[in-house]
Amino acid sequence: MLRVRGFTLVEVMVALAVVAIALPALLISLYQQIDSTGYLRDKSLAHMVAANKLSEVRILRDATQSLIRGRDSGVEKMADRQWYWWLDSQPTEVANFYRVEIAVAGGEEQKANPLYTLVAFLSADLESEAEFESQSEPESEPEAGDAGN
Repeated sequence: MLRVRGFTLVEVMVALAVVAIALPALLISLYQQIDSTGYLRDKSLAHMVAANKLSEVRILRDATQSLIRGRDSGVEKMADRQWYWWLDSQPTEVANFYRVEIAVAGGEEQKANPLYTLVAFLSADLESEAEFESQSEPESEPEAGDAGN
């Protein structure tokens, strides 16, 4: 009598049941990874918008010799998307020193829960800041070849 080797119907059904249980769990995990990647992309872009806005505030402060005080908001375009930002500049306990908070979100309705918030501290007294920077720079020592000249 010739014996045929192979899977029985019960073995095949058990294998299909295991695949049927594991496949949805694998798909859910894959979808979560895709969502996380999109969130990280959006958060990185929001960070760039906030950093650009802070640079703009610093440039305006240097050009106009005054710091933006109070609140401001606007829309920036980056990566073919509209980003909404809100700036809040408040004085601190230190004289002429301000706390600047820039919040960025993908939509205007997300103001209460922004994707990224950048906090910086800026001096409004540019003369004192320039004096401090010049005092903190180390004096350059003459090179060995220039000692006798």
